Amino acid sequence: MKIYRSIANINIYDSPHLDRLATQMAKGRYLQVLNEESSYLEIQLLEDNYQGLLDRQDLSKLEISDRQSFIDSLPPALSSQEISDHLPQVIDFVQQAMALPNQYLWGGTVAPNYDCSGLMQAAFASVGILIPRDAYQQEAFGDRVDLASLQIGDLLFFGNFDKATHVGIYIGNGEYIHSSGQEHGHNGIAISAIAGTDQVSQWYASQLRGAARVTAFQGSL
Repeated sequence: MKIYRSIANINIYDSPHLDRLATQMAKGRYLQVLNEESSYLEIQLLEDNYQGLLDRQDLSKLEISDRQSFIDSLPPALSSQEISDHLPQVIDFVQQAMALPNQYLWGGTVAPNYDCSGLMQAAFASVGILIPRDAYQQEAFGDRVDLASLQIGDLLFFGNFDKATHVGIYIGNGEYIHSSGQEHGHNGIAISAIAGTDQVSQWYASQLRGAARVTAFQGSL
C-alpha cells in the first residue's frame, strides 16, 4: 500500500461527496492508501488507524514515504509515571488553545478549531502521547477511575448509556475544559463544572458517564 507523509494540514472526509468532515490530518502525520476512486482516495491514518476519504486534489499536500519512516517518526514509549509528569503540559496546550479565538468544528483536530476528542488527541500528541481519535475510543483506551478519585489530567466522558459522545479534561476544583458545540455548549473551548449551575454544565452533567486516566502508551494504536 502507498504511504505518504503530510506537508500541510489536510481535511479527511466521511462522505464520497467530500462535504462532511470526519477528522483532520495535521502536518507531519502519515497515511496509507487503501483504495483509489475517481475523485477521492480511501485512506487510513497510521498513528491511530482512523479511516476516511481524501480529496484527490489534496495529494499535492502529501509526499511519498514508507513504513520505516513512519516507525522512525513515532515518539518514544513513556511509562505511566512519565505520562503523569507530562499532564501539566497537556493542560497548558488546552488552555492556550482556549485563549485563542476559536469555535467548535466537528472533526477538527488542528488549531484553532477543534471538536471535543480532537482537542484531547492534539493536546496529548503535543507532548508525544498518542491516544485514539474519538471519545468512545479514548474512554476504552484509558483506565477507568472513580469520580471521587479524580486527578488533574483525567478525562471526563459524557454521552448515553451505550456510548461516550463527548470528552473533556479535568483541571481540578470540580472543573474541566472541553470543546463543545453551539446547540448545548459554548461553541468552542471553555471551562465547565461537573456540578455547575449554568446551562452548559447542567446539560453535560446529565450525560456524565465517568472518567478515565491515560496511563498507557502505544506507538501505533
